[in-house]
Amino acid sequence: MEANSVDTIEEFISEDIMSVNHSRTIQRISVHFEQYDEVYDTFPELELKLNGKPVKPDVAVFHNLPEDWDSDIIFLTEPPIIAVEVLSPKQGMKEITDKMNTIYFPSGVQSVWIVMPLVQTILIRTPDGKQRTFTEGIIEDPVTHIQIPFKQIFRHIRR
Repeated sequence: MEANSVDTIEEFISEDIMSVNHSRTIQRISVHFEQYDEVYDTFPELELKLNGKPVKPDVAVFHNLPEDWDSDIIFLTEPPIIAVEVLSPKQGMKEITDKMNTIYFPSGVQSVWIVMPLVQTILIRTPDGKQRTFTEGIIEDPVTHIQIPFKQIFRHIRR
């Protein structure tokens, strides 16, 4: 009898819980980043290997990468400019800040967005320790100057 095998790329304990609001937030942020597609590529849930460690930000933003449809990359090793982490329902803030301080910033990520759907807040941090918190207005990334109206991420649609 032949045993079935499963290839595991990466195991997630709390990150693998994808709620409706978590997914909705990733989609809305990605859609708004697309308006900058002449300069930046936006990749949701892209597998990265930064400083030899596997990581998968909810959204990663890069300067436009060359397109090659004849080959593909499973683990991109180039750090994104922006890594967006959306807090999932079972995920703690410490998990994200540890990832930011031990993987993202040391590998060259220039801006990390920590998005907290439950409290409708976006915190942007840079490696120099600066941070901005957004609960309204225009979210502006300090590195790329990408702008997103806050109300477009956390809008309430009445039916």
